[in-house]
Amino acid sequence: MAGISRFEKWILLLTAGFVLFTGGYFLAGQGEPEPYTVTAEAAPAEPSAPDPAVEEAAQASDAQEGERPDSLLEGEVIDVNTADSYDLDRLPGIGPAKAEAILAYREEHGPFQSVEELLDVSGIGEVTLDNLRPYVTVGG
Repeated sequence: MAGISRFEKWILLLTAGFVLFTGGYFLAGQGEPEPYTVTAEAAPAEPSAPDPAVEEAAQASDAQEGERPDSLLEGEVIDVNTADSYDLDRLPGIGPAKAEAILAYREEHGPFQSVEELLDVSGIGEVTLDNLRPYVTVGG
């Protein structure tokens, strides 16, 4: 260190201190990550009337975020007489083709009178209808 000026010694000292500090900070953040927990609830056995508070919260949430969810929100029930293709596609077992078939049927035959009338739509059978019952309504 005889050929190094006093200024260069300070620069080396500050650089070494910076490296040690950032290295210690990095290593301190490398501890065990906290595990996360996923919980799921089964759908209710019998469909209940849509909760207006849940629907309002869902609409407010959509308006705030500016985008629509890809799947149903908790407690959400979709009216098949007013839903668009996007909302119908969010239903379990309904893809874009079945959503368009529901819209075509509704346009040709008018509003659905009951949820069971979905059986008249091409591609919807008993199993699909049973899976849809908790999530759909025909308005009222």
